[in-house]
Amino acid sequence: MTLQELVNQAAGLYSDRKAVWFDECNDKPPASYTYATVVKLAMELTAFLQKHCDQQGKCEIGLYCYPGINLPSWILGILQVPAAYSPIDPDAPPMLSAYFMKKSNLQYILVENDKINKFQMSHVGWFYHNSSPVEHIGVTLFQTSSSSADLNSQVDDEKSKNEPFKAMGHSQPGCTVCPDQTEVKPSGEGYMDVGQKDSLAYVLHTSGTTGTPKIVRVPHKCIVPNIQHLKSLFEVTQDDVLFLASPLTFDPSVVELFVALTSGASILIVPSTIRMMPVELSAALFHRHQVTVLQATPTLLRRFGAHIIKSTVLSANTSLRVLALGGEAFPVFNLLKSWKHKENKTSIFNLYGITEVSSWATCYKIPEDVFNADFRTDFPIPLGSPLLGTKVEVRDTNGSAVLEGEGQIFIGGEERICFLDDETTVPLGTMRETGDFVRVQNANLFFLGRKDNQIKRHGKRFNIECLQQAAEDLCQVEACAVTWYQQEKLILFVVPKDDLEERETLQELQKRLPAHAVPDELVLIKALPLTSHGKVDISELNKIYQNHLNSRRRDSKLSDAEELWERLQYLWKSVLGLPGDPTGISKDAVFLYSGGDSLKALRLYDEIEMLVGKAVPGLLEVILSRSIEEVYRHTLKILFPDEDQLMNYANVVKRKLSGNNGEEFHGKYIKLKSERSLEVASRLISFIALSRGNNLFSMNFTKSFMQPSSTVQVGAELLQQPSFLHLVTPDTMKSHGQGYEMENRILTATNKANQADCCSEQQIHAQCSHVTAAELALCIRWKSNTRKCVDASPLVVIPAEEGISASVYVGSHSHAMQAIDLDLGEIKWEKNLGDRIESSACASKCGNFIVVGCYDGLVYVLQSSDGEIHWTFVTEDTVKSSAVVDPSSGLVYIGSHDQHVYALDIYKKACIWKLHCEGGAVFSSPCLSSFPHHLYVATLGGLLLAVNPVTGNKIWKSFLGKPLFSSPHCNENYVCIGCVDGNLYCYTHSGEKVWQFSTNGPVFSSPCISSLTKQEIFFGSHDRFIYCCSVEGNLLWKFEATSSVYGTPFVFQSNDLKNKILLAAVSTDGKVWILNAKSGTAEGVEKLPGEVFSSPIVWGTKLVVGCRNDYVYCLDLYITGKKEQLRC
Repeated sequence: MTLQELVNQAAGLYSDRKAVWFDECNDKPPASYTYATVVKLAMELTAFLQKHCDQQGKCEIGLYCYPGINLPSWILGILQVPAAYSPIDPDAPPMLSAYFMKKSNLQYILVENDKINKFQMSHVGWFYHNSSPVEHIGVTLFQTSSSSADLNSQVDDEKSKNEPFKAMGHSQPGCTVCPDQTEVKPSGEGYMDVGQKDSLAYVLHTSGTTGTPKIVRVPHKCIVPNIQHLKSLFEVTQDDVLFLASPLTFDPSVVELFVALTSGASILIVPSTIRMMPVELSAALFHRHQVTVLQATPTLLRRFGAHIIKSTVLSANTSLRVLALGGEAFPVFNLLKSWKHKENKTSIFNLYGITEVSSWATCYKIPEDVFNADFRTDFPIPLGSPLLGTKVEVRDTNGSAVLEGEGQIFIGGEERICFLDDETTVPLGTMRETGDFVRVQNANLFFLGRKDNQIKRHGKRFNIECLQQAAEDLCQVEACAVTWYQQEKLILFVVPKDDLEERETLQELQKRLPAHAVPDELVLIKALPLTSHGKVDISELNKIYQNHLNSRRRDSKLSDAEELWERLQYLWKSVLGLPGDPTGISKDAVFLYSGGDSLKALRLYDEIEMLVGKAVPGLLEVILSRSIEEVYRHTLKILFPDEDQLMNYANVVKRKLSGNNGEEFHGKYIKLKSERSLEVASRLISFIALSRGNNLFSMNFTKSFMQPSSTVQVGAELLQQPSFLHLVTPDTMKSHGQGYEMENRILTATNKANQADCCSEQQIHAQCSHVTAAELALCIRWKSNTRKCVDASPLVVIPAEEGISASVYVGSHSHAMQAIDLDLGEIKWEKNLGDRIESSACASKCGNFIVVGCYDGLVYVLQSSDGEIHWTFVTEDTVKSSAVVDPSSGLVYIGSHDQHVYALDIYKKACIWKLHCEGGAVFSSPCLSSFPHHLYVATLGGLLLAVNPVTGNKIWKSFLGKPLFSSPHCNENYVCIGCVDGNLYCYTHSGEKVWQFSTNGPVFSSPCISSLTKQEIFFGSHDRFIYCCSVEGNLLWKFEATSSVYGTPFVFQSNDLKNKILLAAVSTDGKVWILNAKSGTAEGVEKLPGEVFSSPIVWGTKLVVGCRNDYVYCLDLYITGKKEQLRC
């Protein structure tokens, strides 16, 4: 029997019953198909594939899709060709997918229709449309391009490049995977042939978790016994509902699908993002759909949390009849017992297997009586008995059978055989090595674990040898070894070849490895310790690292301030990757000036708390903004509270201010001797100001603001919510400046060359880049040299008045604040402030001033026309926060590292109120909501505050527990903020948490909310992804960039760009990405020659962003094939 024959048998008996449910877990009702519908659609697909696919020899068809309502019909339709289906994960790295498609020699790929753009972008030139989309079924057939042979070398190159981290594909809740899949002498005679007609059911690839990934071709004869036996063990009937819990690329999904569809039962499918949301998932499974059979990994079960497991999954009245756990070590019995209600009747099974003998090999049903209160709590859970047709053996290192004691498991069977990689024939009865070790006791097998180098870190499973291979490839490394110290830290030991810089070595490894494979620490040693057998002595390496830790960790010897100072200097050097020589650190050294960043600051914070053995409140803010001496004194106060070691912060402020020539300190304010008296201009400027995250501020319009080919209507009444005005930017901004003209819509400079700091578009022609296969291209229009890094995000101000050109305002680490002509790139003015500028500027209500914070602790109010100082306000610490203006009152709100937020009247030159934010520096920018009238402030202490903008009184607060670098953004219903714990949080305006959305890395990016996409929220994460989620907190799409995403995305639309709604985003490696805001597909990309932490701003077809190579850039966007629009 084949899988499709079993399904068709069930469909004949249960044609009117529901075969599949798809629940998006939103406002839409769940969709369902009966068995008759599933079979009908499958037959249509089968007929289509038989017409278009060459079926000579074995036929394998790829399936590039997300699980949905049509999934059973797609799989059944392929199987009936007859062909084997090969699932391809749309979220897998494209080159990895291309490698597996080539290795498995897939000639045909069925692509889900709404994934076509993603597929084509990821595999340019490899496949072409073989047909029009299949009617009613939602897929399109692609065939290998004849030119794809030319690209094979690229994949081979990528294969060799990726070898060190082949073992680091996404960890999946599937089966344990063999290290080498060693083939052993068969126990029977005869062979199974991969070329036998209609023999294969599906083709998968292992994730490479224990070495090089392998292709696994699974015959029907191998998997059908699994399905039949598990149906019997689970007593599955037509009344059951099963859940598709596993990814399609791993074989437990085959069991879930076909145990249901061969029994007349229903299979429930939900979007993959819902599997990450415990509350939503439990509601779908146990309240709406009454799931009766759940096969899952222990990780998936644990993700529900103890409360949901007790109250829902394993409650007294749960719908769940069967819970089968496999793919990972079974939970400790005592924990399982604590989860299970005493009246719960769910049958619980332990499953074990390997992908190479698909799918499960053994099964054990936990006896009901062991859950009795008086039963022993340390009851060990065995792996159980072999499933139908499966043979299990335990052997020692010599290959001899183990009847009692420890050994490695081997799995096989007469016909339980799969084909690995290029195998064409396999002897019947072949046994596969698993790499898993067990203890045999009274004929029972008890899992011990893997005795290889596989670990799980940051949620990803991989083999530590990949790190070793990557490190050995570095020219500075003579030899190296890796340990997983106490299953907590990944330590790389290196014997250096030449002068090895630890910091540079770690940076190089970060380029070559995924984030979860980068070591926590690098330790230099003179030689690798060896065992008597000549192998690396891991226990000795762990001792070396323990001694290494002892020099840093607080113990009974850390008894005085001098030792704390020495240990602190060591940690400082270690985290920053500075040379470990005896040279001391300057007392005035500032962490961020010394090569630190936010993530390294978090690591130093953790290391110091480990050193002193207790929490150090407020430490992170001190690390980020003050000197090492102040970090030392802050820590000293916590460690030895009886000693008077505090710094006099008033003196610190005075010292900061003493460097500003011509200034005198007068208590709360600074009076500049050279300041000329100013009166606020009576004439108000009409303008639009754009800042990061689609924050739009517009004032003083008395009529519609007209632009060529587009209109921006900004009425005074719309200013109640300036952040959410609907803005369609112009195609080509009409230029009002002198000395240039628009010729055939091409900007042609006719004036004299720009200042030396700037490059015109003609000068930088060579830097123009076009993206193959993308509709959109980006070309550098101009760049302006600020002489040091530009981490601040630009402010773009577009005046309504004829004759005044649009301006870009941006600050730099060089202390310089520049105003730049948006069209030409000419510097209108430049003003040097007292220190480094990371704050982004904002425009005043009248339009005559810009407001910007500075590292010297001052808030500067500059004239927008010439940069002259109108007023400065003194805070007591660094100001990295960006100001926001109330459009009704004109008050300016800004935060400081002195843990306060301030309300300033820049016209009266007065502080209206200030609010202490309860122990946390205000790094991010406040957010103003008009309805209700709230000011939202976030702190590095993990606090989100809602404040009355008029009085400065707190309305509500929420403690998130981790630092908030992200700025809050809001709309009329919600306020959202990112956190370094990897979550995006959503609150109502009354302070009730609505949802949290999880990523796989810290979120420094601020959320972008735009009226162009009212139902979407965009943000980036350190995990390299740009996310789009709905206002309900559901993932709509995610796009994998090439490095971490710190900046805030920007949504825009232009008639010149086909009127698409687009998203601009940047990754820290300098890539500027233009994505389709609705689908997440890449439309264009440009690489800047430096790191980027600034956020992009787009006006019309011009994108402005700062770069760490000292320049601020303006890029022109245009449609490929219409280059005549721009001369670059």
